[in-house]
Amino acid sequence: MSREIIERYFAAFNAGDGDGMLALVSDDVEHHVNQGDVRHGRAAFAEFCAHMGVSYREELRDMVIFVNDDGTRAAAEFTVHGEYLQTDPGLPEARGQRYVLPAGSFFALKDGKITRVTTYYNLQDWIAQVSA
Repeated sequence: MSREIIERYFAAFNAGDGDGMLALVSDDVEHHVNQGDVRHGRAAFAEFCAHMGVSYREELRDMVIFVNDDGTRAAAEFTVHGEYLQTDPGLPEARGQRYVLPAGSFFALKDGKITRVTTYYNLQDWIAQVSA
């Protein structure tokens, strides 16, 4: 069941379906981003998803999902294929630059919901790609 939840989460991500992603996270989800503060709760996660949908168009490919034996933790490794659409404050100016970036996400799950999402990627690599 946990593998299916993670697969549905990433399918919703690739479809640009923020509501589909939100349906899979708990009300008190913790969202640990690569840079910045932890976001707490579904509303903060929804704000992040809305922002990402405006600033970036991304597709995650080459997905490999790992789940522990009791289904309480999961991880995924993938490659982000993206386009930078709108300038994010403090980052280089967006001009429709394309990028390809290896990344990974880690999850905690409870009662059929994602309770924690942690995503890592190399920000300096991304900056170099969109600044070229």
